[in-house]
Order: sequence, then C-alpha cells, then structure tokens
Amino acid sequence: MRILIDIGHPAHVHLFKNFAHKAISKGHVVLFCLRDKEFEIALLEHEGFTFINLGRHYKSKFGKIWGMLKFSFSIIILSHKFKPDLYLSHNSIYTAFASVFSRKPNIALEDTGNLEQVFLSNPFTDVIITSTSFPSKYGKKQVYYEGYHEIAYLHPNYFKPDKSILNELGVKTGEKYFILRFVSWNASHDIGQGGLNLELKRKIVNLLQQHGKVFISSENKLDEEFELYRFTLPPEKMHDALAFADLFIGEGATMASECAVLGTPAVYINSLQRGYTSEQEKKYGLVYNFINGNGVVQKVHELLNDNKLKDKCEKAHQKLLSEKIDITAFLLWFIENWPESFRIMKENPDYQYNFK
Repeated sequence: MRILIDIGHPAHVHLFKNFAHKAISKGHVVLFCLRDKEFEIALLEHEGFTFINLGRHYKSKFGKIWGMLKFSFSIIILSHKFKPDLYLSHNSIYTAFASVFSRKPNIALEDTGNLEQVFLSNPFTDVIITSTSFPSKYGKKQVYYEGYHEIAYLHPNYFKPDKSILNELGVKTGEKYFILRFVSWNASHDIGQGGLNLELKRKIVNLLQQHGKVFISSENKLDEEFELYRFTLPPEKMHDALAFADLFIGEGATMASECAVLGTPAVYINSLQRGYTSEQEKKYGLVYNFINGNGVVQKVHELLNDNKLKDKCEKAHQKLLSEKIDITAFLLWFIENWPESFRIMKENPDYQYNFK
C-alpha cells in the first residue's frame, strides 16, 4: 500500500511517526508532505522519513486563501506522481481535495473541530476518526476511539523518557523546573481567540523563578525580557523535558495534553477550549483549564505549594493509560484493513480494546 500523509503542524509528525515506522517495516510505502511552519522538517529528518516540502506556511488571511489553492494543487500534482492508495492526515483540506481527483480514500483524524477545516474537508473525507472526548458529531462517517492523539506517540509502548535531559537542561538533582508554551495566534482557528497577556506572562515567570528553573517554548519571537528562558534544545527533546518537568503552563492544548499523558500537571490558558483537555481535568485532574488569565496565577501558586502534587499526578497518569488504547496499533489495523475495518468499528466499537 502507498500512503500519503499530510502534515500541518509539528504535532502531526508525532501523531503519525510510529504508525509510519510500523507501516514501512511491513512493506508499505509512506510519503509525507508539509508546509514549512515550525519544526516539521527537523522532526521528519530526525525520524528519517521521506517527505516533500510544499513551501512556506502563510500567516495572513489572504495568504491562507492563496495557500489553500496552491497547496491543494501541489498535492494533486504530487498524487499524480506518487499514486497513493490512501490519504491520511489530521483533517487536511489539501488531501481532501486531492482525494476527489485521485478517487482514493481520504482518512482523517480530528481533535480540534476547526470550523473552516470541517466545512471544507469533511464532505470529501471517507472517515473521521475522533476521540470519545471529542464533542462534535459528524454523522455516519465518524469513528470513535478511547484515547487522545498524544497517546499515539507517548504511550509506554513507544516512548521512554530519557533522564539525561536534566543534564542537557542544566537542572541539578532535586532542582525543580517548569516549561511554558506561548503560541503565535496566527492559525485560522486562532482568529478572535486569546490566552496570556504580557503582564501575566511576566507575573508567572517571576513566580516560577522563586521555585526553580524556567524554560519557554514559543511559536513567535520571544519578548526580549524572556529570551534568556528560551528552550534551546532540539524539538525532539521536548517530550523528555515535559516528562520530568514539575509543572507546565501554556496556551497550546497539544502540549498540555502531552503533559497529561506523561503525568506532568498542566495549566492550559486559551479561550479556545478542547474536549480532551476538559476530560483530562474532570476525569483525571491532570490539566487545569482557563479561558483567560483570570485565576491562573493563583492556581499556579497553589500547585507550587502542593507537596503531594507529583504523587497524585502519577496515580492519575497510570489510571489514564490503563483506560486508553494504543492508538498507533489501532490505526495500523484500521488502515491495513480498510474498508472492512470501518464496518467492524461501526458494528462493534469495542473491537478497539484489542489494541490496549
């Protein structure tokens, strides 16, 4: 089978990397395509995958409209050369359009529900695979799994955190450290949304400094006063860093969810809330969700002074993993057995528990 995987965000590389390695080892041919946005190329190169860079990601409204046309056409041309048997993505508009021309199935994973993507891509998508925590309903095309995207790459079957990261970060034995994540607010689904303002960022950094080291990951150029806190290690080291961090605070839902899967407490601040981070708060107590900065500093102060926080999070983390499936194993089965797998999941959703 020839599989074309479209990447729209660094997290999508992680989402599909273990699936791709397993598929390639079984003789399937996998090709990635992407728009150069942040760390996608570095991550794909680190994994040793074959990929096509379709060009720079556009940030302006006009650029996004032009990019939709340009990149859709690019993937149609690429498909003519690569001849995929199947498209796979995180609900990519581009592969959805290309699948119409190639008449090949388009399979999408979804966990954000961005309206513009849903409106444009879902009519041309054969199946939409979502978590049971996902609130939106897409009808007969939708298949549910018990888990989160982040489990696809942070499940213990695939990821073992490397404690040598502490030396690379310059963190001493017994010293606490914290990771912050600031987003750019340039994505189409970020229009009209918000998180932390400069004053709150400053307050949080000053508070954390009193308890340990601070590291900041940012999509945009950091304000000069925060530059000395920049996380400077290669992007593939971030999950090791998150695994041993004492606390995560950020505007990015993906990294907050990664922390939940790793057992690290997370504070997520974003007016755009996600079903999975909400479940991770209500069911497991691993993420604390805020739609704006109100109450964030107080919550951070409370968590910093909770001496039992790490133990509570470890227990919750183990409970989470025991209740979720190995999404990579499930996805490989689903793709290899398409379309029969779709029928099985619609008739017997519990079949997924064969992939624990």
